[in-house]
Amino acid sequence: MLDQARVLQALENVQDPELHQSIVALNMVRNVAIEPNGAISLDIALTVEGCPLHQKITEDVNHVLRQDPDVTDVSVNLSVMNEQERKVAFQKAFEGAQRSRSQAQSQKPNVSPPSAGRKAPSIGPLPGQGAALGMMSDTDKTVVIGIASGKGGVGKSTVTANLAVALKRLGARVGVIDMDIYGFSQGRMFGAKDKARVNEKEQIIPWHVHGVELVSMGMFVEEGQAIVWRGPMLGKMMQQFFTDVAWPELDFLLIDLPPGTGDVALDVAQKVRKAKLILVTTPQEVATHVAHRAGDVAVRAHQEIIGVIENMSYVVCPHGERMNVFGAGGGKALADLFHVPLLGQIPLETTVREGGDGGSPVVVSEPHSLSTRVFIEVADRIKQQVEKEAAG
Repeated sequence: MLDQARVLQALENVQDPELHQSIVALNMVRNVAIEPNGAISLDIALTVEGCPLHQKITEDVNHVLRQDPDVTDVSVNLSVMNEQERKVAFQKAFEGAQRSRSQAQSQKPNVSPPSAGRKAPSIGPLPGQGAALGMMSDTDKTVVIGIASGKGGVGKSTVTANLAVALKRLGARVGVIDMDIYGFSQGRMFGAKDKARVNEKEQIIPWHVHGVELVSMGMFVEEGQAIVWRGPMLGKMMQQFFTDVAWPELDFLLIDLPPGTGDVALDVAQKVRKAKLILVTTPQEVATHVAHRAGDVAVRAHQEIIGVIENMSYVVCPHGERMNVFGAGGGKALADLFHVPLLGQIPLETTVREGGDGGSPVVVSEPHSLSTRVFIEVADRIKQQVEKEAAG
């Protein structure tokens, strides 16, 4: 008999694409109604208004329910959670991810240890014997900052690369971990192409480019090769990017996080307790709403958000006026929401894109450009803020 329990059981197989938990567990399924003829109608409460992945959720719901031969029709109505419901959903997602990681601790990477002085394996985390890096401890003085966004396409990786070089220009010793495992891009942005090599201690030797130390999945795979890993493997890779890399002494370590609120972001929050967070968004309302998710998870993980960077904020027209291509005010609204400063508004300039594509961030390739000036100002604000906190 087709009943609500049967419908909910089927919907357990549908996950929120960003929170990676069942829409049933997240209490997104509401008002299930079943007609005698097998037609089903239900509400799906989205975590944010204007969720860019609402179509995928709707399609997945339709797909799983129509697998039941007794279902004749499916009607999905979309609504939006209120603030309290959204907080509960994020908390459930965080707890669910923690349980998944705990259950998968026995899973091990299927790779062999590299020989000293030789190239590392073409893919997969290195088992290595590197000593645990102090940067993961609360007592180490290295400032670890995750660069996060709620969605892709807002320029998070571009911001990470240019902030790293800007901090270097201000005299800091800087490292970057490209933790966007599926969408790694820092190697290309920095113009680094060599495959990974290891030292006599079987530690990965980071790329040294534009004065910045860098590790990325691009060290292990060919460009264009897809990474097909589940969450536990991502966590192990993150751990080894910290512990099995021959890092020099650093003042700042920037982590280019993948978009969304998945396993990697949660692992950083859980395992690198001192890691701070910067949220990157565009002025567009949809981007800001989704970035709120990343910030909310950080708050629930007791991770400090130190500021917001608004990217692609405006275009400077030939006659000198600013044009707000993607709207205005999104970054300030997000910063106000979390009671943190808006660190800067990066203009939309062709030179920024050209620098990233060419392997030379705009701070290096166009040192006197408007974008470079803003990146330097943002880096200086971050440096001063961190130094002020350290001074007590």
